[in-house]
Amino acid sequence: MQKFKLLLFCAALLLLAQPLLAQNGTPSPFDTTMYGRNEKAGHYVHTRGMNMYYETYGNGAPLLIIHGNGGSINNFLYQIPYFSKNYQVIVADSRAQGKTADTGDSLSYEMMADDLNALLDSLHKDSCYVIGWSDGGINGLLLAIRHPEKVKKLAVTGANLWPDTSAVDAWVVQTTLDLNDSLAKMKPTPEVKRERKLAHLLSYEPHISLAQLHTIQCPTLVIGGDHDVIKPIHTLLIAESIPKSYLWILPNSGHSTPIVYKDDFNRQVDLFFKTPYRIIEKEARFE
Repeated sequence: MQKFKLLLFCAALLLLAQPLLAQNGTPSPFDTTMYGRNEKAGHYVHTRGMNMYYETYGNGAPLLIIHGNGGSINNFLYQIPYFSKNYQVIVADSRAQGKTADTGDSLSYEMMADDLNALLDSLHKDSCYVIGWSDGGINGLLLAIRHPEKVKKLAVTGANLWPDTSAVDAWVVQTTLDLNDSLAKMKPTPEVKRERKLAHLLSYEPHISLAQLHTIQCPTLVIGGDHDVIKPIHTLLIAESIPKSYLWILPNSGHSTPIVYKDDFNRQVDLFFKTPYRIIEKEARFE
């Protein structure tokens, strides 16, 4: 499993990026945190043919936080304690990841977005704020597209719209294709089957059109690093295509904006959630 995660990191799309790795042989805080294995906060809900694992923290307006490919709840070590002071944080292991097992033959972002909608239904949440990172950002966009009533405001970082060299460098595309080829040659154990589904997402999905983005009605904060593995053109296209959007590009940042710039990330996203969306047009654009 660890080898697989490192391969995905080489593809530069896995959440467990360099800042998360242990230094000098010491355990990573992401490996030792209670988040993702907290018996007091953790629950399973049977929905859409699987047992989905999730944890909740805090009280207040519901806030759904969504991890990326191969990740899990513990990826949000720095977001859960911050936001749970003022929100009810809902964070889940997505289908076929973390503690959420999946025996199906296929996996798509649309499936995961519908899973999250079902989770919210099971918790009797009519709507919520949403943060999505990497593939979680894709899931957040699709949640807003497919279930618009569920999303009050959306913050996405490191999301892309389609899987080609317009989104990432050619070497990343080739690395993920090589990963798919390697997994196809392995004995189809349950773990390998799971890994194949996750690798398939990296090479062959998503497919979100600009027309779909135009249908998103909730205010959206679109975030990216200026050196993100996801090319800025996709971040810009997302921001330009969503009617009520803000664009925030972090300088000197790669894909791990919620970690490398955790304090700025948390403050700005929180401020976005708490502040009414403002349309800047005509003469106001000179201000």
